[in-house]
Amino acid sequence: MTDSQACAAAVIAQLVAQGVREFVVCPGSRSAPLALAVLAAQCESVRAHVRVDERAAGFLALGLAKGGAGPVAVVTTSGTAVGNMLPAVMEASHSALPLLVVSADRPESLVGFGANQTTDQHGIFSTFTRWQAQIDSRADGRSWAAQAARAVGMALGMLGGLPGPVQLNVALDVPLTDGPTVTLPAAVARGFQEPRPDSSPPAPTHFGHRVVIIAGDAPPGAYQAWGDLPVPVIAEPTCGISGPNVLRCGQLLLGSQLAGEINCAVVAGRPTLSREVNALLSRADVEVAVCGDSRGWADPAWSATTFYRDLAFGPVDSAWLPRWQAADQAVSKGLDELLAAERRLTGWHVAQLVSAAATPDDVLVVGNSSPVRDLALTEVSATVYANRGLAGIDGTVSTAIGIALARPSARAVTAYCGDLAFLHDANALAIPPQEARPPLRIVVADDHGGSIFATLEYGRGEYADVFERVFAVGIDADLVALAQAFRVPARRVATAAELNEALRTAPTEMEVIVVETDRTARAELAARIRSLATAI
Repeated sequence: MTDSQACAAAVIAQLVAQGVREFVVCPGSRSAPLALAVLAAQCESVRAHVRVDERAAGFLALGLAKGGAGPVAVVTTSGTAVGNMLPAVMEASHSALPLLVVSADRPESLVGFGANQTTDQHGIFSTFTRWQAQIDSRADGRSWAAQAARAVGMALGMLGGLPGPVQLNVALDVPLTDGPTVTLPAAVARGFQEPRPDSSPPAPTHFGHRVVIIAGDAPPGAYQAWGDLPVPVIAEPTCGISGPNVLRCGQLLLGSQLAGEINCAVVAGRPTLSREVNALLSRADVEVAVCGDSRGWADPAWSATTFYRDLAFGPVDSAWLPRWQAADQAVSKGLDELLAAERRLTGWHVAQLVSAAATPDDVLVVGNSSPVRDLALTEVSATVYANRGLAGIDGTVSTAIGIALARPSARAVTAYCGDLAFLHDANALAIPPQEARPPLRIVVADDHGGSIFATLEYGRGEYADVFERVFAVGIDADLVALAQAFRVPARRVATAAELNEALRTAPTEMEVIVVETDRTARAELAARIRSLATAI
């Protein structure tokens, strides 16, 4: 089969595996791989209905869904054919009916260049869909089935959202087909746990004996109780989880031999910080279960097999958690000794001091790039916020001011960011005199550039000629003078003792503390930190 046929077959096979039993097909050339796949899927329990008019096809599918046929899929070709589905999509949205629009499309590279029957189809139904996905026949094939499975779950509202229409926009490249025969792949249904109608606790779920929890970014308190579950918890600072089983150096331990024994990972929230986490979730020998909510769920490796609204754990290996806790204590001890022996003040030192000074009644707003990753290697008792939705460095100071205004009862609100993030949003300090200025301490780790790139491939020797100009972008700006220009008190500290003294009391006004840090050995020190776990 061509790539387009393989893509279409994977999408249709997965829809069938997820319980779609009724397909409405409209004729078209670009949609031919999808139509042929639907015909190949026909059997005693799967029916195909062909209609000439997409508008009528949409309402036929809506009637099937309304009549109790479950999620129903409509296959259309590209162009105005998709637009003719809008009335049925609108009705399905307001009637909360699970309608799946599987729209064939041209490759994105053709959009906007006058190619025949080509328009911007992704998002064409605006706010009327519960979810929409862009599938590309040239992409990694694992994503095809994962997108189709997610579409059915979102259409059914299985994670707590309202049922309704979804769009799978499938970009199919030429050659479209190499014949009428299509072989559907063996698709395994991905499970969705429907929300319980009452507040009764979930029944215990029996995962593998060597299971870990991966806790990513989430609203404060969303998964707080998970810190007491009898399994290792590898948590990001913004997950809002604390407890005896949360590992300080869990992300480092994913590079240890112990991580090779994991056979199941349960994901809460949206993990965004660690390549080691992504590698774990991509392993073929690890079962991945995701706990999501009405906002969706995180499955970037397309590997999750089961999706939960909430869950409880059944029995696990009693020796598993103590082994991880012992390893975590050993790596934590090594990390503290390594940083104590380091003569230069680094971002890791600043993160540790900021974290240690915060109490459970405090709020920390952490900037992206290096600061949030440095904070991930500390034990944080405060409530932590960060803009992890898209993880940009823009707007950090403005966000911190907004949080400080919204959390007046906090003992102290501290923002911790890098120099580039501060420069990016310095105008946030331009507050008119008649407006409220909350008490907010802004700690800026000033290493004169984007140090995170030194820890990535761009920090290698072959990039040396372009690193400083294109990646580090060191700007020799006086950040103290910049803050003072906005009438914000500011000072510069150069040692850990000075920073510790500056953090000793809660701020009474808006203030900026600029900490001189060193990034010259960032990559080398990061490698030494990682090696602490590989030695376990």
